[in-house]
Amino acid sequence: MFRRMAIMLVLVALAFAAIFGFEAFKARMIQEAIAGLRNPPQTVSTVTAATQPWQTRLEAVGSARAEKGADLSAQVSGIVKAIHFRSGAEVEKGTLLVELEAADDIAHLQALKATEALAQLNYDRDTKLVKTNAISQQTADTDLATLKSNQAQVAQQQALVGYKSVTAPFSGRLGIRQVDLGQYIAPGTPIVTLQQLDPIFVDFYLPQQALAQIKTGQAVTATVDTYPDQKFSGKILAINPQVNVASRNVQVRATFANPDEKLLPGMFATVDIDVSAPQHYVTLPKTAIYYNSYGDIAYVVKAGNGEKGGEPGGEKQYVAQQVFVKTGETRGDQVAVVSGIEPGDVVVSAGQNKLHNGSPVRINNDVKVPFSANPQVSEE
Repeated sequence: MFRRMAIMLVLVALAFAAIFGFEAFKARMIQEAIAGLRNPPQTVSTVTAATQPWQTRLEAVGSARAEKGADLSAQVSGIVKAIHFRSGAEVEKGTLLVELEAADDIAHLQALKATEALAQLNYDRDTKLVKTNAISQQTADTDLATLKSNQAQVAQQQALVGYKSVTAPFSGRLGIRQVDLGQYIAPGTPIVTLQQLDPIFVDFYLPQQALAQIKTGQAVTATVDTYPDQKFSGKILAINPQVNVASRNVQVRATFANPDEKLLPGMFATVDIDVSAPQHYVTLPKTAIYYNSYGDIAYVVKAGNGEKGGEPGGEKQYVAQQVFVKTGETRGDQVAVVSGIEPGDVVVSAGQNKLHNGSPVRINNDVKVPFSANPQVSEE
């Protein structure tokens, strides 16, 4: 009897243990599920930190201008008699471009030349007669003065006739014609632009602090939006000896060979000047840095056991560890990291706005963040 009761008591105890054990297991599972809901893995993109060469450079924006350029016009008014050029043509120095009606001026010039010829004859005769005392020296001097006056009038009228012709003051490429045959033009009316395109200048401004880093003859490169994949090489031609009082900037002029005439006056250009030897820095996308007033941070992805995970993959569990970083220069989409990140570290490049130290993460690198040193504008 006693033995039977002992067995029953044992069975009852086992039953209670099974019930309470199941409830404890169930409670633990519920707690883990709730914890998982409270702190689910965040999907992020990552990039593996690596070193890249960096070179300190000065960057400025400027405008291209021709070494020689002018908007040609006539010095006097008149009617366009003849046009001797085509728009966009290459011309040599001294080429006749436009003639204005000058018949009246030419006729006046011929009359003055006839008067000059008569004065020359009178003076030549006087030089012979004065030797024989047939005329006084005063008469010869008066005729000489008359001759010189007539010569001056001829030269003046010759200049006026010359003003009726417009010639190329230097070799270069003509622009688009702005006048038509038979048109009356006033002095200074634009006729056509003439630009000498090779070489070409780019004028830009730098802060006065940069004066110690630049000098004439220093190499520069320039890019323009028209040819985003091409860099133009040049050198500093001149540095303005005066700093602008209002902006504290100094004007600098660089010259560029332009044999294919791709660079045109008025173009907007970005100029880069290398001012030091190349350095190697850990380089990350700008999006990988989380900027705060108390310090810049980044998130390094590590394996769930606390070890650095390398390039994430497989079914491993990963967490994001917050680290403070010190950043250096930027270029395009990239930023140099001076300290805080080592080469080979896997760094969160996107999605870190919901992370905190120790957050579980899930990796998805299907979408790549911008990471170019020279990003190009796309219309897509």
